[in-house]
Amino acid sequence: MSEQDKNDIHDDAGETDVHTDAPEAASGADDLLAKLQAENADLKDRLLRAVAETENVRRRADKDKADASAYAVTAFARDMLAVGDNLRRAMDTLPEAVDDALKGFVDGVGMTERELLNIFERHGIRKVDPAVGDKFDPNLHQAMFEVPTEDHAPGCVMQVVAAGYVIKDRLLRPAMVGVAKGAPQKVDTSA
Repeated sequence: MSEQDKNDIHDDAGETDVHTDAPEAASGADDLLAKLQAENADLKDRLLRAVAETENVRRRADKDKADASAYAVTAFARDMLAVGDNLRRAMDTLPEAVDDALKGFVDGVGMTERELLNIFERHGIRKVDPAVGDKFDPNLHQAMFEVPTEDHAPGCVMQVVAAGYVIKDRLLRPAMVGVAKGAPQKVDTSA
């Protein structure tokens, strides 16, 4: 056999091998490309979810930090309300005419109460002091008793036992009130 014949046979064999392997290689490359694209899409999705979760955690932490700084004094403020209540009770029990010897003391107690309320205001603590006739609000008031009356509509504040307080937008202590019940039912005794 001549060298040329050997080369032709070899070329034919090489071409046959190349042609039969090309569709399999193209199919394998397509499968690999599809697999890599799917993996890429999965990784992008996971990355976006991780970034979103991180952002949510950051926002939650910022909100918790703001709440902690805004409401950190809640327990202390609740305890200080008793001091304010006692100062108010002391002022309410004073007679109209005060002896000149006690005038300075009474003025000092009144100034102390005003200063305490000013400090409360500076720290976002507001007094909730409903007036007689105001509508009862269960978000700000606590009903201590009911008062049968015809003067006010049922569900109105009749008496304030103790003022309430809010700190920022949260209730610190509800105002303790007496609520109008409505007129008592009259019983017919003539029958």
